[in-house]
Amino acid sequence: MYLHWSWFLVAAYGISSRTTVYSSPVWNVLEYLLLFAIVLMHEFGHALACRQVGGRADQIVLWPLGGVADVDPPQRPGAMLWSIAAGPLVNVVLFPVLTILLKLAKPLGWGEAMPNAVEFLRALWIINFGLLIFNLLPIYPLDGGQILRSLLWFVLGRARSLMVASIVGFVGVAGLILVALWTRSVWFGILSAFILMNCWSGLRQARALARIAKLPRHGGFACPSCQSPPPRGEFWVCGQCQTRFDTFATRAVCPQCGAQFDMTRCLDCGSSHPLSEWMTAAPVPPRL
Repeated sequence: MYLHWSWFLVAAYGISSRTTVYSSPVWNVLEYLLLFAIVLMHEFGHALACRQVGGRADQIVLWPLGGVADVDPPQRPGAMLWSIAAGPLVNVVLFPVLTILLKLAKPLGWGEAMPNAVEFLRALWIINFGLLIFNLLPIYPLDGGQILRSLLWFVLGRARSLMVASIVGFVGVAGLILVALWTRSVWFGILSAFILMNCWSGLRQARALARIAKLPRHGGFACPSCQSPPPRGEFWVCGQCQTRFDTFATRAVCPQCGAQFDMTRCLDCGSSHPLSEWMTAAPVPPRL
């Protein structure tokens, strides 16, 4: 887990800007630490779900725009859906817990005895609810946009689902830009720019996946992860002499320098496996 250096600047600003809410600055610090904890639990939801379905999740980075879990689930719609949905589910679980505590505050007399604690609970409720609603917006690459993409994947296939989700994301980010202009919010402006760049990257990736899916394929081979037969053509590059070659035609040997490669990367899902595992997998044609 890593903290981006700018997180500390935002933390200092966030704590100092709410000094009038509590009678002691200790509550402001505690409020920001709990915000950190909620975001961290959300990202751990992504990471643990990804590992549960056999994916890779090795890093979580917290920065001013929230958290980013570096997850790489198997390229299947179900695995992707669970890896993404598990993050918001953490906020869903926290919602009734915080709601019950806040509802109990008045009958138990916490408002008079511990006004700071009640205000603290109210702030946590708002933070958790706000994170849940914002993340579920169907704007790629927010969780809602990626959940939409995963659901569409079952029907449209990998490339088309990403293309649709990216286009919907462009519409959503246009709305965020209007909100940023209307509220004159620098934070919303930065967030809109970040989402816009990811939507554009998603659209380019979708086009690349569509082109790859249309290529002629090798018979007798299939990726052990996504079950896609590899495309025919010089799409692999030797790490020693930089020669482009078709690794399945040469049995993972560079035709220029004779280098033997232990792992072969799948152009469809990005996973790498020994060539022997490609030969034992059952080939299934990829869907667009």
